[in-house]
Amino acid sequence: MIALLALVGWAVLARTSTGAGHPAHYVVKPTDTLWSIAQKHYAGDPRDAILRVQQANRLDGATIVPGEVLLLP
Repeated sequence: MIALLALVGWAVLARTSTGAGHPAHYVVKPTDTLWSIAQKHYAGDPRDAILRVQQANRLDGATIVPGEVLLLP
């Protein structure tokens, strides 16, 4: 009976994980670099995040300009 109550309680309180998150849009500021954006918005090695941002935005290099809108996957 206790196990059943625990299972029901867990099912009611369980939520969808937001670990992967939803893509967000980011407006580049004058002092931003891909490295600084990656450090602020992603955990772990910034190089992995930079690659993902470059691929999502079809960037050939690391050049970004203020006012540019980036998709952050």
